[in-house]
Amino acid sequence: MISMWSQFVSYIPDWTTFMQAGLTLLIPIIICYSFRSLHSMIKEQNSTEKRALSTDSSGETSGSKLAGDYKSDVELIKQAIGNNCDVHFREFIMGGYEVGATLIFVAGMQAAEHINTQVLQILMMNAEKDSKDNKSLPSNSELSAYMKQKLLPVCEIKEVVDIRDLNQSILNGHIALFIEGMPNALVMSMPNEKTRSITEPTSEALIRGPRIGFTEVLSENTAILRRQGRTENLEMTMYEVGNYLKRNLVVAYMKDIVNLDLLEEVKQRISKMDMDYFAESGYVEQLIEDNILSPFQQGQNTERPDRVISALLEGRIAILLDGTPFALIVPVTFSMLLQSPEDYYERWIPGTLLRILRFFAAFMALMAPALYISFISFHPGLIPTELAISIIEARQGVPFPATIEGLILAISLEILREAGIRLPKPIGPAMGIVGGLIIGEASVQAGIVSPFLVIVVAFTAISSFSIPMFSAGITLRILRFVGMLFAGTLGMYGTVLFFLLICSHLTKLKSFGVPYVTPISPFRINDWKDLFLRAPLPLMKQRPDMMKTQQKKRRS
Repeated sequence: MISMWSQFVSYIPDWTTFMQAGLTLLIPIIICYSFRSLHSMIKEQNSTEKRALSTDSSGETSGSKLAGDYKSDVELIKQAIGNNCDVHFREFIMGGYEVGATLIFVAGMQAAEHINTQVLQILMMNAEKDSKDNKSLPSNSELSAYMKQKLLPVCEIKEVVDIRDLNQSILNGHIALFIEGMPNALVMSMPNEKTRSITEPTSEALIRGPRIGFTEVLSENTAILRRQGRTENLEMTMYEVGNYLKRNLVVAYMKDIVNLDLLEEVKQRISKMDMDYFAESGYVEQLIEDNILSPFQQGQNTERPDRVISALLEGRIAILLDGTPFALIVPVTFSMLLQSPEDYYERWIPGTLLRILRFFAAFMALMAPALYISFISFHPGLIPTELAISIIEARQGVPFPATIEGLILAISLEILREAGIRLPKPIGPAMGIVGGLIIGEASVQAGIVSPFLVIVVAFTAISSFSIPMFSAGITLRILRFVGMLFAGTLGMYGTVLFFLLICSHLTKLKSFGVPYVTPISPFRINDWKDLFLRAPLPLMKQRPDMMKTQQKKRRS
């Protein structure tokens, strides 16, 4: 009996291993269910807040109007924004007419010579010449038209009656003009924004290609797009976003190419954005994306106008926000994140080889540490004998299992990378290189990590650097740690399970209705000309089928 019982017990798996495997299989299910529940809660909360906001805004009254009296209107503006030290009130007398007037502007936001020559000199001196022919100013109803059409040589000028709009215009850099006898105010646009020169993009460097990138000024960025895409079909629509601090946003597209349903969807999502302030285009990207819980970005950010124009010609839509040099391109697919404009500037053979190399580098950046851990910890028999002996000898004296060892080295590398970015430019790269060498060498000498793992982690880091989009590299770096945990728990089975979960998530993910991994799934054979390989340009005569554009063929 004792021998039979011991024989029976030998067939029962170790309870710790059984529980460990069961928990590991349950973890992905629990995480997916929690993310789904959290996603539904966030959507419900957002819809509730939007309903409440719409209810509040429906009962909101419009801003108060100007009284039409010169002195009382100027006094109202002084009470509202006159306490600011940079808001100036320049009072003067219109020459010849002996009529009082006041200029209101923010110091530093306009060029002083423009104010002197185009406004003050005209109204104080040239108006005196004009008064010799006209002994009196026009009546109240005609005074604003007289100022716009005959006296003020300003290209952009409008009448404002609402006090809130007037204060906002002044603080945004416009000049307000009050004249005695005129019932409204004139707002003139003469901005003097300090901007940096147009330079090469720092985040998307190329060996061959245009050396021009976007700036932080929206008008300059739209002008760059106009120069790059000289066609009447390039259409731009302006929006004002931000509940508390307003900023301008432009949606650019080719009106004869873009899918009209896609355009309508983008406009609806932008109109539903609800935030006090949009500091950068990343705010817009996070508010209009399809799945907020996905680690993969669903909008491509770029500083390159040539990339934007190429995307517009494929039927995509660009979003530009004032105050940032990064434009957004939607919709986006996974293959776009591994493509570079340089693929098209070189001949198709080197362009194809470089693209295949990037796909391989992305796979290794995601899976290399997990494969190493699973082979070393669970499946050493799959490694060639001589190599396995070398690895075992190198790991002699290492006190940690491969999973902990890999996490220590990978986290140290990420800290060094982050420190190199935050340090001043002259010492940042040097610190990253020297720090990596010192920590790696010291860790090996101390017996904390093995030399083979240092090689694997270094190769993984170099592979992540080859991805053209920095934000796409961040996603792979985050998922790399998840893959290491799966491999350290279930070995090769966990590694394969992790890869299948990533693939299933990508096939389900969409960006503005476009499947994220198209043309792989759903399969579109025509779009494979620009996937893993870059076909010769004469063969790429059609626009991507996934975009469902109005014009299928490219113009020859």
